[in-house]
Amino acid sequence: MSSIELDHVSKLYANGAYGVRDVDLRIEDGEFVIFLGPSGCGKSTTLRMIAGLESISSGDLRIGGHSVNNVAPRDRNVAVVFQSYALYPHMSVRQNMGFGLKMRGVTAGVIDDKIKAAASLLGLTPYLDRKPAALSGGQRQRVALGRAIVRDPVAFLLDEPLSNLDAQLRAEMRLELVKLHRRLNRTIVHVTHDQVEAMTMGDRICIMRDGRMIQIGKPLEVYADPVDTFVARFLATPPMNLIPARLHGEGGALTVTADGLAITVPDQHRAAYAPAAGREVIFGIRPEDLHETDAPGRERLDVTVVAIEALGVENILIGQIGREKPVEIAARLSRHFTAPLGAVVPLYVDARPMHLFDPETTRALPRPSVGLVKA
Repeated sequence: MSSIELDHVSKLYANGAYGVRDVDLRIEDGEFVIFLGPSGCGKSTTLRMIAGLESISSGDLRIGGHSVNNVAPRDRNVAVVFQSYALYPHMSVRQNMGFGLKMRGVTAGVIDDKIKAAASLLGLTPYLDRKPAALSGGQRQRVALGRAIVRDPVAFLLDEPLSNLDAQLRAEMRLELVKLHRRLNRTIVHVTHDQVEAMTMGDRICIMRDGRMIQIGKPLEVYADPVDTFVARFLATPPMNLIPARLHGEGGALTVTADGLAITVPDQHRAAYAPAAGREVIFGIRPEDLHETDAPGRERLDVTVVAIEALGVENILIGQIGREKPVEIAARLSRHFTAPLGAVVPLYVDARPMHLFDPETTRALPRPSVGLVKA
């Protein structure tokens, strides 16, 4: 059993600043969990505490049900893969992969068998006698993973392992890590600031900010129901559109209004949002819920074109609404959409997946979950 439990774990530095504060999390045996957040949010510090590379100021950390607060890193039976790969440049791939086992006194025959098995799994067999300098970035990353695999740990701790790779290699390695997790069926904790990695790889995402975990859940659930404006904007590119607005109630209907905006709250959200009528709110709508064509249930929104980003598979429209206090918004449109800069174009809002946030706390106002709405 290789579950990892963080029971109100904190890291307090000598200057009185918290690197990590009151993290309460259970990672199940065999689960692939992503720690996601901006630089300095505490995600790598949390990973290093699990590995034993950072001391714990308070709380209890358990691996496989046993407290490891005072257990040395080498005795925790977890393997860390660093962003820098940390390969020995003077050693071959074979020597790099087997070095840790050699230091533990494992016999040469066992080491050789483990290296061969890991190399076959990672496609490294032709490169076993090469030095790291003769390998590509993706191959070096595989060597770092291979060095971890031969140890047969109960969990793999990956600290931004793909950040040094170019876009194409990153996409390839994302898939390789997912396949590797399925084959090994071991617990993986993966630290990243990349939203695509988080959405495509993990069983669960743990979003961190200022040393705290502010939302934990399955990727699509967190995407569909962010707890606050930070999560709403951080977990996608382009991020959710957030528009300062006011919620009006009249005759049983609710309407979100702002300069250049008037959107009727869908029936399924009316009861939940009714108590906020008459208040200032932040209206949240994702770019994919703005459409270039009308359909039943959609409402028109006139947008001034600021820029169009042609991505091949789609076009991202950056537009502006309002005149007195203009707000920029983004829309995911078809690759065939075109419009001159400065033109006013009609878009059509599907408000079913809308969110309202409290401007003071930035927290989402509770409403029934609708998941991901089909266009």
